[in-house]
This record gives sequence, structure tokens and C-alpha cells, in this order.
Amino acid sequence: MRTFHFPLLARAIALAILLATVPVVHANVPAAKAAAKAASPTDVYKIAIDRSVSLADAADSMRLRANALNLKLVAELPLSKQVEAMTDQAQRAITIFQFCDALTAKELIDLNLDFSVYMPCRIALVEDADGRGWLVMMDVDVNAVAKQKRLSPALKQRIHAVRQALVEIMQAGARGDL
Repeated sequence: MRTFHFPLLARAIALAILLATVPVVHANVPAAKAAAKAASPTDVYKIAIDRSVSLADAADSMRLRANALNLKLVAELPLSKQVEAMTDQAQRAITIFQFCDALTAKELIDLNLDFSVYMPCRIALVEDADGRGWLVMMDVDVNAVAKQKRLSPALKQRIHAVRQALVEIMQAGARGDL
């Protein structure tokens, strides 16, 4: 009769499980990424801030344009200042601006609570390693979202108007339109 040393057997089983699962996980990573890309109707929209425009003027321009377009600035997160406070080291500028059309947001969430992940709409003001300012946001493919979530034409139009307002806010910031 053969006897097994339990710790050795446990290690062998653990190794067998590990070896059995690792190739499967790694083999599915590219497929999972491709599926996520196909299922996600979003990309990135990015505009360089004109070099003659200060980051402060870009931020002020975005606030003013949002107000003019009746898109409420619901939060402003000075991420780089938080990191400076935590590390006691100067940081490149990173500020996240959050805008919202509350009525459209509520209607979307009422339709499908998955829409809450898109809210509020965010624009990041980021200073790159070369000192250049950028405005960056998630670029939602309104047509793809409307088709995927079966939105009414009226709601699709409202989402499109919000997206266009965000682009206009970014353009105003990039040009320093005070």
C-alpha cells in the first residue's frame, strides 16, 4: 500500500490547479480585451491647451462656458494639490471637473441604472511631463449607446447635446475664451 505525504500531495494539487488555470487565463486576455472594446462604446477625446493660455485661464474659461451652456459644475477635484499635500512634493497640474445636466442624468438612470457610471460627465485638466496642458474626457459614442440601450430619439438627442456642450467647454478652455 502506498502512503502519501499530505503536504506534498497538497502542494502537487495546488500546482496542478495553478498550471491548469494559468494558460486559460492568459489565453483569454486578448479575447477579453477585444470583447470589452467591442462592448464599450467609449474612447478618449483630448484637446491640447494653447501654449499662450495659462492652466488657470483654461479652467476659468471652462467654468464660464459651462455656465453659459447651463451645464452645472457639480465638483472640481484638484487631484495634484491633494498629492502635494500628501507627499510634500510639487506636482504637475491635474484637476478633474465634473459637469452635469441633472434632468438628463435622472432620466437616463431611471431608464437603466448602468448609466450612473457615466455620471457626472468629467473633463480632466492635465499638465503633461513637458508642461503642456491638455483637456481630456471620455468620448462616448452616442449612436452606439442609443442603439445598445434602445434609447428614444429624444433622449439620444439630449445626450448628443450634452456631449456637444462638453466639447464646446473643452474648446473654450483650450483657447482661453474668457
